[in-house]
Amino acid sequence: MSLRLIVAEDAVLLREGLIGLLERVGHEVVAAVAHADALVEAVRAHRPDLIITDVRMPPSLGDDGLRSAVILREEFPGLPVLILSQYVERSYALRLLDSGGGAGVGYLLKERVGAVTDFMAAIERVAGGGTIVDPEVISQLLRLRKSPLERLSPREREVLALIAEGRSNAGIAAELFISEAAVNKHIGNIFSKLDLPVDTEGHRRVLAVLAFLRA
Repeated sequence: MSLRLIVAEDAVLLREGLIGLLERVGHEVVAAVAHADALVEAVRAHRPDLIITDVRMPPSLGDDGLRSAVILREEFPGLPVLILSQYVERSYALRLLDSGGGAGVGYLLKERVGAVTDFMAAIERVAGGGTIVDPEVISQLLRLRKSPLERLSPREREVLALIAEGRSNAGIAAELFISEAAVNKHIGNIFSKLDLPVDTEGHRRVLAVLAFLRA
């Protein structure tokens, strides 16, 4: 699947590296910017399939990239956004993850993107309306509030973390060395304990985590 992308990253080497990587696998980078305001202008001009942006960018070198992503999701509902950052910015992260019902959004930490194939899979997942959230992002956001995770068993917490990574039932079973039937049972317990509706759509599994964060 070839996508039209915008990359927003103020570190020149990383920005150029991302452009080269994305183009080598067949995607088209229609704009590459180093400034949050330029990101907004580029999206308005090019209407990309997905944007990849850092959190901390000029002009203030604060959370400008993330705030611009939130603004763009409000202006262009359904615009897929993948945050790729060294930081978890709490103030706007939940607003971004909550926008559009959580569909077509991702938040990954740079240090955890070690495999090109996994990164490209994350891009395609988000561009297709899916959701992917780094487990460390989940962990830090949970510290903002008393965690309903206290209702879950240690094994259910492990399963929930893997759901947040976008793992399939088979993938969770393989990771935890348990049967798929056991995974199904744990997922049912998680939805029940967190008062979340059971839904068979794939991206709803991660949306369940986001609904939990918003609770």
